[in-house]
Amino acid sequence: MSHASRRRWRRATTSAATAALLCGALLTFPSAPAAAQVRLGSGSYTTVLPPGASGPSDHTGAPVAPKVTADFTQPVVTNDWWSSLIFQRYPGNPYGENLYAHPLSFKAQAHGLEVGYPDTPELVADGLKYQYTHSPDFVLGIHGLNAPAAKVAGYSDWTVTADLSDGTRQLRTTIGQGLPFVYADVSGGPIRVEFTAPPTVWRRSGNAVGVTVNGHHYALFAPSGTTWSESDTVFTADVGGSGYASVALLPSPDDFDRYAPYAYSFVTSTTLTYDYDPASATLTSTYRVTTEAREGTAQGTLLALYPHQWKETTTALTDLSYASPRGPMRVVEGDRFTTELTTHGILPSLPTVDSADHQRLRALIDAELHASDPWKGASDTYWTGKALGRLAQLVPIADSIGYTAGRDALLDLLKNKMEDWLTADGPGDNAQFYYDDQWDTLIGFPASFGSNTELNDHDFHYGYFITAAATIARYDRSWISEERWGPMVTTVLRDANNPDRDDERFPWLRSFSPYAGHGWASGHAGFASGNNQESSSEAMHFAASAALLGSLIGDEELRDLGVYLHTTQASAMRRYWQNADGDAFPAGYSHDVVGMVWSDGGDHRIWWDGTPEELYGLTSSPRLKAGDSRG
Repeated sequence: MSHASRRRWRRATTSAATAALLCGALLTFPSAPAAAQVRLGSGSYTTVLPPGASGPSDHTGAPVAPKVTADFTQPVVTNDWWSSLIFQRYPGNPYGENLYAHPLSFKAQAHGLEVGYPDTPELVADGLKYQYTHSPDFVLGIHGLNAPAAKVAGYSDWTVTADLSDGTRQLRTTIGQGLPFVYADVSGGPIRVEFTAPPTVWRRSGNAVGVTVNGHHYALFAPSGTTWSESDTVFTADVGGSGYASVALLPSPDDFDRYAPYAYSFVTSTTLTYDYDPASATLTSTYRVTTEAREGTAQGTLLALYPHQWKETTTALTDLSYASPRGPMRVVEGDRFTTELTTHGILPSLPTVDSADHQRLRALIDAELHASDPWKGASDTYWTGKALGRLAQLVPIADSIGYTAGRDALLDLLKNKMEDWLTADGPGDNAQFYYDDQWDTLIGFPASFGSNTELNDHDFHYGYFITAAATIARYDRSWISEERWGPMVTTVLRDANNPDRDDERFPWLRSFSPYAGHGWASGHAGFASGNNQESSSEAMHFAASAALLGSLIGDEELRDLGVYLHTTQASAMRRYWQNADGDAFPAGYSHDVVGMVWSDGGDHRIWWDGTPEELYGLTSSPRLKAGDSRG
């Protein structure tokens, strides 16, 4: 069954209009035809790309489709560490960019999968950025393989299975964050490992070989009865018409025997579950792996934990460790580990102190209400969202000083703007949401900052819409009801971060990487440094808005999603953006914070020529309610 036809929930089947090569952020679009609209309560979205608009596109502006195999049947994931495999950003590169899973790094190519262990940092850009750059130690492939492209065959919460096939030979490798193993299934020829330098062989055990190359230690495992043959820098194992192999990154040659029992315990799935207990203010997260024994009876594996995990885990740690751009990774053994974090609560708004100048507050509110344009010219998802967020903050202030008329006038502003955006045929400036059934995503038009063409920043943009909806719901619960605007609001929320694994419209947690503990902004990850996350503050803002909305409407699934995102990101952000523990930034890096976390490191710079105030505001303390970001 094809990707486009596999959804049982599709309500309309339409052919999207040919996308224009460029989509100006300030374009306006005609209302969507009624036949292309999906109604949700009082709201609706369109299933036809607005004329003149662009959907997901490559670097030249040409439309792109997800790069998946014929047997791929899952919702399309974007915005993760491996997204360049599924989203081809550059027409001349069908293989994707560097992939940083930690402790290993990868890059697909025609002849196989490059594998490396970036354990040494370098400072670049006059010391503003530190990076652990991918440098391959070997290429894992099949003899004669010449794949025209890399595709995604499947994924789980923090793993991906990459497919490299040429019609005669097929290589499928499963790789993941925290996995020191690479698992390969092959057909059509012998397994081939070509090292980038002459390796030192220090262990030969029939179907297993231990080598050191470029100062890194690996163990190669083939099926029993198979031997590795050596020719200079190339090792091969003839596994017949189809077979398998695994490669382990070892902290030391002395660890060969600790890793060998798990060499044939192939990881087939990874799953995160979380539980929020309000009574004890505790968030418990459990990370599980499902394994398949290709030989023997071993279950589970060895998993390398990031600092935000191993410092908060209730699971016993081994003495094994690796280097990473986030600091030292510690290893656990088995099929799961658990972390526990204290939740600190989220204020829906700041209270007005008794000594505040109520008359001045009222005058400032009136200045917004009487402005010729309270939206400050905003028309796209981001700047409209910012304006919604700004006005939403004034509502509880007006209420707290007894300015009921001002409060209600602000609420009317929010309602009118939200209702226009939440209907495909709204009465205003033709703002609307479009559902792309190839990419399983909801895109607001007019779009901005690549939210349409690159699938960037959906949680950043949509978090403001959720804040506005929650603010309205505080004072008018009927507005958010299932019969009115609730279904459309939660659809916008679920596009950015969906807590429901059974909702086939959207992937689970699009904008959040559960093993990394934070989100990734880019939808295509088309960078040599992997993916990036700049606006940690807006990621926290989305989390806070989801928790608030879920609490207001009695939806514990949404509330707990917000609490999970907020609490987990706070733990990760204070370590990786602010170096709170002192072991994330490498020696010699002189800056106290980074404005952007990359897969390969961190950068004190941000995406625009911002002031120090903007940089530090962007990385505002995760223990506070997050605020603004783009200036």
